Amino acid sequence: MDTMKAVRIHEYGDPDVLQYEDAPRPVVKPDEVLIRVHAAGVNPVDWKVRAGHAKNILNYSFPFIPGWDVSGVVQSTGLDTSRLKVGDEVYSRPDLARDGAYAEYIAVRESEVALKPKSLDHVQAAAVPLAALTAWQALFDAAKLQAGQTLLIHGAAGGVGTFAVQLAKLKGARVIGTASKKNHEFLRSLGADETIDYPTTRFEDVVHGVDAVLDTITGETMERSWKVLKKDGILVSILQPPSPEKAAAHGVRCAHTFVQPSVPQLNEITKLIDAGKLKVIVEKVFPLWEARAAHELSATGHVRGKIVLRVI
Repeated sequence: MDTMKAVRIHEYGDPDVLQYEDAPRPVVKPDEVLIRVHAAGVNPVDWKVRAGHAKNILNYSFPFIPGWDVSGVVQSTGLDTSRLKVGDEVYSRPDLARDGAYAEYIAVRESEVALKPKSLDHVQAAAVPLAALTAWQALFDAAKLQAGQTLLIHGAAGGVGTFAVQLAKLKGARVIGTASKKNHEFLRSLGADETIDYPTTRFEDVVHGVDAVLDTITGETMERSWKVLKKDGILVSILQPPSPEKAAAHGVRCAHTFVQPSVPQLNEITKLIDAGKLKVIVEKVFPLWEARAAHELSATGHVRGKIVLRVI
């Protein structure tokens, strides 16, 4: 079979540019595996790419398939692969520069694919790679978070935030999260020590001397965050790179995390999930052909955890 169903973009624009249609089925290169997609996670980067916000960074050729969170089953393997075999249940955060997972099949470099957690179904597993890796890399690679430190997480109820709360608590940190009031009890159930209702309380009025800030919001939120850090603390943004000059002016450090594929880190995340130490939060599941509705919901910025497209 040479074709498959996929959601493709033929031009940048609003959700209406997402077209559910026939597309060429990918052919694996020697270092790749072909994955029969069971589910694809939806992330804010998806609609930002669709709208053209990333066109100066990621130079796509039209038409292209979005979606960079996948869970599925290995259908075939390239000649130079050795770790994975046909029938393996896997998940991945594939390369953002290539066609994504809003499709029945995706070809992914074997080096970017991990065995999925046994305790999760494919819908749950598809919600993990991009958000969990982002949180992991921001907290542990960039911020070097340690036990006993205090972390402020902006947007703590979102996809990255929900993983960050849990990972920071597992590390032994004290966690403060900003979120709307309706999500406070939920965040405390994940381990947050303190919650701040951002529509009614300015976080900088009640938070002082934290070791690290994880910023998933950017803009004004980032600018107001410098003053809550202790001397030599660190602000890590997963969106707009922070200003080194502003960091220096406040006597603190800054970093920008742009998530990278990492099988070793996914394997560690898998262990935590299968041990019952890391929960996966999926708010809404759409069928693949309703990708437009999924993007509209994602763009509201008020999703608890993740949105997933079910392919099978």
